[in-house]
Amino acid sequence: MTLYTDSDSNARKTWLLMTIFFAAVIGIGWVFSQAMNAPEILYIAVGFSIISSFVSYWWSDKIVLAMSNAHEVDHESARELYHIVENLCITAGLPVPRLYIIEDSAPNAFATGRDAQHAVVAVTSGLLAKLEKSELEGVIAHELSHIGNRDILLSTVVTVLVGVVVLLADWYMRWSFFGGRRRRSNDSEGGQLQLIMLVIAIVLAILAPIFATLMQLAISRKREFKADADGALLTRYPEGLVSALEKISADPAKLEVANRATAHLYIISPLKGADGKVGFMAKLFMTHPPVEDRIAALRGLKI
Repeated sequence: MTLYTDSDSNARKTWLLMTIFFAAVIGIGWVFSQAMNAPEILYIAVGFSIISSFVSYWWSDKIVLAMSNAHEVDHESARELYHIVENLCITAGLPVPRLYIIEDSAPNAFATGRDAQHAVVAVTSGLLAKLEKSELEGVIAHELSHIGNRDILLSTVVTVLVGVVVLLADWYMRWSFFGGRRRRSNDSEGGQLQLIMLVIAIVLAILAPIFATLMQLAISRKREFKADADGALLTRYPEGLVSALEKISADPAKLEVANRATAHLYIISPLKGADGKVGFMAKLFMTHPPVEDRIAALRGLKI
């Protein structure tokens, strides 16, 4: 086992994902424009996708940090945290990321940023207060593994792009029910085609956000297993991360700044109750693998 074997792969996946997203938005915009007999919808969709792709790459980390009410700390204001991060970064061969703290009693953490040179690790004050040093090292090693594998770029881009797809679908549904249907073709053949496109557009407006969300969740679940394994390899002590996962998942405090857009970034889902079900449909819509599965995988590692 070696560290960060997914780095180049995730970089390629990010660019591929952004290309697919751009093409998908254009396709959805074209269908919506035909259904509404309004060509300007296509132009708006193209412009919106270009701006969103640009914003998601350059500023997604700032958006996530602002949504999380995180504030930056330095060596003087968070010495123990800084020393743990610094020591692990030396071992991992990574630059020291900027450190942020979220003032919340619920223990949790996430990493974000477009690359290792612009990475951020954010932890809650509850995490610092409730975890032992070996447990905190396990959590930080997990987040640094996300940075080393470039998961942070992939996950933050997905967060923004999924939000765009949901907004476009919602925008179309609102338009179609509030005045958008007034534009209709006069000839019967054109009217039939527009009716067909209208049906397709409604189906897309319903299904596109679902498929986009499922893709986001599938990416999130897969990368958590990989980050767990790489984090354990980095500290050489899987039980530290195992104990941290048990404590974080069992803690009753609710993370107040958490929402569905950013939940998949955290080491454990901050949406309490979301990971407690084990049925097929429940697992399909979970942001993280079940904690029990992650712990079993960690304890099965040969390091």
